[in-house]
Amino acid sequence: MGRLESDSISPQKVQTYKRNYCRLLVMATERQARAGGMSEFTSAFRRSFRRLTWHGGLGRPRAGGTLGARGRGTEKGIERSISVEEKTPEQDVSRYSAQFFFEYLVVVSLKKSSATYEPQITYQFPKRENLMRSQKEEEESLLKAIPLFCFPDGNTWAPLTEYESETFSFVLTNIDGSRKFGYCRRLLPRGGEARLPEVFCIISCLGCFALFSKILDEVEKRRQISLAVIYPFMQGLREAAFPAPGKTVCVKSFIPESGTEIIKLTRPSDSRLEHVDFSSLLKYLSEENVIHIFASLLLERRVIFLAEELSILSQCIHGIAALLYPFTWQHTYIPVLPKVMLDIVCSPTPFVVGVQRQFLEQLQELPIEECLMVDLHSGKFLKKVGDENDILPHKLYKELLNSLQSQRNSCQSSQELNKMVTNTFVLFFIKIVGHYPAHLKRKDNETTFQDKQFRKSVTSKSIRRFLKTFMVTQTFSLFIQELQGRPCSQEGFFEQKIREHQESRNKVK
Repeated sequence: MGRLESDSISPQKVQTYKRNYCRLLVMATERQARAGGMSEFTSAFRRSFRRLTWHGGLGRPRAGGTLGARGRGTEKGIERSISVEEKTPEQDVSRYSAQFFFEYLVVVSLKKSSATYEPQITYQFPKRENLMRSQKEEEESLLKAIPLFCFPDGNTWAPLTEYESETFSFVLTNIDGSRKFGYCRRLLPRGGEARLPEVFCIISCLGCFALFSKILDEVEKRRQISLAVIYPFMQGLREAAFPAPGKTVCVKSFIPESGTEIIKLTRPSDSRLEHVDFSSLLKYLSEENVIHIFASLLLERRVIFLAEELSILSQCIHGIAALLYPFTWQHTYIPVLPKVMLDIVCSPTPFVVGVQRQFLEQLQELPIEECLMVDLHSGKFLKKVGDENDILPHKLYKELLNSLQSQRNSCQSSQELNKMVTNTFVLFFIKIVGHYPAHLKRKDNETTFQDKQFRKSVTSKSIRRFLKTFMVTQTFSLFIQELQGRPCSQEGFFEQKIREHQESRNKVK
């Protein structure tokens, strides 16, 4: 058991924060329903989404907005920044060999409803039977929520003759805290006449964007032949074991007129980086703005991303969240926010959301509290708090900026860039909190974190000032709680980097 040497939130307060947040989030829904402006489908979606995402936070309900700003709420986050498996290779192999690649493949199509089109699931693979009541309710909630995330841009579609396929992802969190990723490929079916796009969506508990993107390439290739060719491939994939990091799985698939193909699916050896691609982030944002957004997330502020394309939104938001490692974004996290849920940005609690740029005018009409609004199209901030330059200690800010600017052009591949970027930000955290092991005191079965001594032991005044704000965030509290629950002999990636950094400094001395 672990404890903090300071006040912690009670279970009763957790429930109060959860209820208050739920009410704030659904106010717009109730207003629209009373006005008769919401379809039956959208109302059902909202109910399903509430069941999927509401869960209380852990730890303290405080967060730092501006230095000395109002406190925030305590929602537990929808997605962990980077999934780091603190296990031995043998444990990792056994963990993944027992998992399916995916839970469902669904096809979401647009169906005419009055004068508009609404997304509906037209196919589900596999169909599960003999479910318990709780499992059935969970599945129904999930399947009702998926269509709006596949077509978050509203119901203004019309038949098309040309459409460039698009890959994006979304994240849903169940009431028990488990996460599900939706990997989507929106495409135009084969045909000569004008037709509506459809989405192939793979639902999985596994965060591995690059791998599922390759799977969706195979799905799209088969879709241009026939729907019937897709399902044997997905069945073969479902029967295959999900590979451990660095391992490959081979899936056999028959394609008419081409014969049997063997598709090789390989996971990167570093599982921390398999759900992100920092090249997209640095393509649309300058190094300075990336650091400003990163700093805003550390203080658990509200951040809204805008982009024309869903793929850009999801890639950049996953990338910025990944910079927080070894910490985790603990609050609302919706890389692709459906149009019908725009009112979420009126919430006073921390969030990271992605909104399509076509809804900018509607967004600006909403009573949004203090936030950072990022336009990925122009690479500029449309709205900011104003102190973004002053959040991080000045010396460390300059080190981050110089490292990113100097090393960016020397990277020959996206893998090199990913490694360079993550190592740069890990080094920042080592300099900020890398001394924490000396302040975790273990006695019998209890671990105590000496927070006051931890902060006072830092010689730099600017770092101490930053820590004073950072240490009261949900992000930091959950990090410490996880450390307290970890066996003292267990060393993860971050601890390895701390040790390597200390060894290199000792050699210099």
